[in-house]
Amino acid sequence: MKNYDKYQVGYFPPPQTEVEWIKKDHIEKAPIWCSVDLRDGNQALIVPMSLEEKLEFFQFLVKLGFKEIEVGFPAASETEYEFLRRLIDDDLIPDDVTIQVLTQSRKHIIKKTFESLVGIKKAIVHLYNSTSLAQREQVFKAEKDEIIDIAASGAKLIKKYAAKYPDTEFQFEYSPESFTGTEMDFARDICNAVIDIWEPTPENKVIINLPATVSMSMPHVYASQIEYMCKNLHDRENVIVSLHPHNDRGTGVADAELGLLAGGDRIEGTLFGNGERTGNVDVVTLAMNMFSHGIDPNLDFSNMPEVVEMYEKFTDLKVHPRQPYGGQLVFAAFSGSHQDAIAKGMKWRKHKKLHQWTVPYLPIDPKDVGREYEGDVIRINSQSGKGGIAYILERDYGFDLPKQMREEVGYMMKDISDRSHKELSSEEIFEAFRKEYINYFDPIDITDATFKKISTYKSDDGMIVDMRVDIGGDVYEITAEGNGRLNAINNALKKTPYHFDYTLVTYSEHALETSSSSRAAAYICIEDSEGGQYWGVGTHEDIILASVNALVSALNRENKIRKFVK
Repeated sequence: MKNYDKYQVGYFPPPQTEVEWIKKDHIEKAPIWCSVDLRDGNQALIVPMSLEEKLEFFQFLVKLGFKEIEVGFPAASETEYEFLRRLIDDDLIPDDVTIQVLTQSRKHIIKKTFESLVGIKKAIVHLYNSTSLAQREQVFKAEKDEIIDIAASGAKLIKKYAAKYPDTEFQFEYSPESFTGTEMDFARDICNAVIDIWEPTPENKVIINLPATVSMSMPHVYASQIEYMCKNLHDRENVIVSLHPHNDRGTGVADAELGLLAGGDRIEGTLFGNGERTGNVDVVTLAMNMFSHGIDPNLDFSNMPEVVEMYEKFTDLKVHPRQPYGGQLVFAAFSGSHQDAIAKGMKWRKHKKLHQWTVPYLPIDPKDVGREYEGDVIRINSQSGKGGIAYILERDYGFDLPKQMREEVGYMMKDISDRSHKELSSEEIFEAFRKEYINYFDPIDITDATFKKISTYKSDDGMIVDMRVDIGGDVYEITAEGNGRLNAINNALKKTPYHFDYTLVTYSEHALETSSSSRAAAYICIEDSEGGQYWGVGTHEDIILASVNALVSALNRENKIRKFVK
């Protein structure tokens, strides 16, 4: 690409880098969550939400478990102001939920912000001003001390106005907007100036929000910036360090995770990362990443399909099918090797009666987010393999295919999908399997077979069969004996005018584990004199007749190739 040389790093690493956070390997507890879907997320929409939509979305965010929700910028928009007043006047804010409002460091805006909050029980007032070198030089054309004065004057005004409303429990928050493009010692100084004015206590802590307003660095740099600030803020024990990562570099989640390791206490973000430009940090992914490590995220995404549905309804945006945790296809495995590993992992877990989740290729149990194995996990197309197809046939229909048979069935399904250029549903898979293998009685059909033991054999397996067989419309009633039921049938077939060329290779059987039936399934593979092998499957309430049906099915499949019965 041309013009790469006009870019350079725009961030400022901390003057001292200790990177103690790198010694940690995972987040050990959930942060304080603050949803900014109704403010930051709403600003990002081509058509912002209506008042009624915002009210419904607010109630849904409460349902998900958010205890802090930024509802807007009430001094900047009449809709935002009316929305906040509806929440207060209609008593729609639960006692355990705190509303957050945003304000610039300007007197008339701060005044209107407090007026919008009259009657509320508790609220977070979020003050911000931009601090980056680029903003100071290009937008404000101001020196550092002038920028600090903007923040300090706003902090004093907020403290003054809050005192006028003693019935409201206020908490204060300050953001050095464009923190990632700010020199770290200056970010430290301006935050400390605000902290000193607000005088936090253990009972009323101050929130210092350190936003990646524009993501400018690799995540470890952001983490080091957070660590530096945490070590250099005044009254750190009474300060909640909040993170507000944006996703310009596609690292919003990584920035948040490493920032939490580096000392962050709180996250401001949105469902599925909605926000201006490339969006905010994705709270769903961030929370579910913690969940996958055995940490309670303190948010309820157990009905992920509903979360997706509601998000798309309110924002008119679509969740990408590969979006982590929420996408329609995130648990879907089309690859044969993946399917095989998942199927074996599921069987292993069931056999071992494990509580812990260790299934290959699935970082979490889909059922924990309201997804189903049926149709959500193993999906069949031309890329699929024997393991996945066998898994579906067993899971949905009770057929536990012998290992030697799975490859043949797998290739058949792949070919069907390839020719039709589409994914195969469970029903389509079973129908193709049934039509090709199960109780296939044309042109050979053994319509009756009665067995009894005989003593002419040295073992106890000697059998005699009285059998009626229809071959190409001709019916034969035959009696024959053998060293087992299938051998007796084989000898009976030899008494017909047709040349049956086969030997039995393998036989297995099991009960069909389906709720609607007590049937048995039998699987037989036969081999002709040239080495060709043919599988057949038989089902019947009687396991003996199921094995007969399996043999007949195999013979008819052989006849499709060798055509010994015209």
